[in-house]
Amino acid sequence: MTGVDGVSSTADVVGMPLNMSPVVEHRVALSGHVTRALEVEGDGPGIVLLHGWSHSADTWRPLLDELAARGRRAIAVDLPGFGEATPLQPGAVLPQLDAFAAELVTMWAEGEPVVIAGASLGGCLALRLAEHPGELKLAGVVPVAPDGLEVPSWFDPIEEDPLVRKLLSLPVPVPGEFVRRAHSGAHRAFAFSDAQRAMVDAFGRDGATRADIAALLQSGRELAPELLNAPFDLVGIRCPVLLVWGAYDRMVPHSDARMALDALPTTQVELIENCGHQPQLEATGRLAELLLPFGR
Repeated sequence: MTGVDGVSSTADVVGMPLNMSPVVEHRVALSGHVTRALEVEGDGPGIVLLHGWSHSADTWRPLLDELAARGRRAIAVDLPGFGEATPLQPGAVLPQLDAFAAELVTMWAEGEPVVIAGASLGGCLALRLAEHPGELKLAGVVPVAPDGLEVPSWFDPIEEDPLVRKLLSLPVPVPGEFVRRAHSGAHRAFAFSDAQRAMVDAFGRDGATRADIAALLQSGRELAPELLNAPFDLVGIRCPVLLVWGAYDRMVPHSDARMALDALPTTQVELIENCGHQPQLEATGRLAELLLPFGR
């Protein structure tokens, strides 16, 4: 499969032939960054999937399989600074992610309208992109528990987790796997509903070393103030919006949806029962059902 920049490098079908996954993994260059894309073929409108802070495109793998099985075209990428993407540049984080996501949509859409679905930070980016209806052809946006509606609460519990802090402070080398498990364990305990905490780790490839975790936490410190400073203008959004929340989300509670509903009276809100902050992993089938008719 050809990358969105027209130059595919080492494209291979992920999981073939063991599980016959339709997901194709390849490298793409966008807005000065080189990153990894996971893509499935199908009909449109295509769906662009944007992950949250500390995650990667891997969080969308189950949903990509679902969409492919139902014949829907979709793509997920590692955002700059996460997964296998090149690092962010010094300076404000959100404008860099905006430019990257806008170029992804423009190049991948090939002139056709697309749906942008984003989780947490990715949901914030989806709403920011929707502020400019004349620049991008959007069939709609589906923010999943988007950041930016109220004070972000996802960062402190991870940074302050005793095990994470202890491993980062030790004066001797620590196996990267221990650090990665501490980080993902702290995140999982806060992000997932009680019934889902034992799920397979799908947070991607961040955090292999203490340096990786330290850099990740630093990016969170830099990003949090930006999310406090009115990161999007809801009244400027003209395309259809479907807000999705897990009913048991403790990181970005669904009460935050009231702010969006007040600004966008035509917005729809869907709550997924028995689900925390990661519907794409905890309730993959239900999220696919919500996405498939959207934008058509």
